[in-house]
Amino acid sequence: MTSRDEDIAWCVELLGSLGRVTARRMFGGSGLYADGGIVALEIEGTLYLKTDAETRARFAEAGGRPFAYDGKGREVETSYWTPPDEAMDSPEAMRPWARLAREASMRSGAAKPRAKKAAAKKSSAKKAATLKTSLKATASKTGERTRPKTR
Repeated sequence: MTSRDEDIAWCVELLGSLGRVTARRMFGGSGLYADGGIVALEIEGTLYLKTDAETRARFAEAGGRPFAYDGKGREVETSYWTPPDEAMDSPEAMRPWARLAREASMRSGAAKPRAKKAAAKKSSAKKAATLKTSLKATASKTGERTRPKTR
């Protein structure tokens, strides 16, 4: 196991109070997911938890710092912040911070990947129905069959 894999495994363990946590590689780091939404990032061995307007001040007061990157010549600050150092010691110490991250994720709508898939399926079904109706209308005007005759 590489040190990177060990870092990710430790982050997943720290967030274990959220239930099943999975990691997916992204942006040269990993996204950590719980309840269908992203709750944290692991970048170069550092854990950043999801925050929002309701939770960001608590992270700042606890000594957290945001994940920031250089975007077209200016620093871009994200909504992911480090938890306090002592939270990195154990899953029990991380529990309140992990919960804040999950709540922020849920408020942001990040926990809705299935809704998008359902909407896409509904949209595809609607397009197929529209196409079928269009083909039938064209066929009735031209007198052509829409399906081959079965024997």
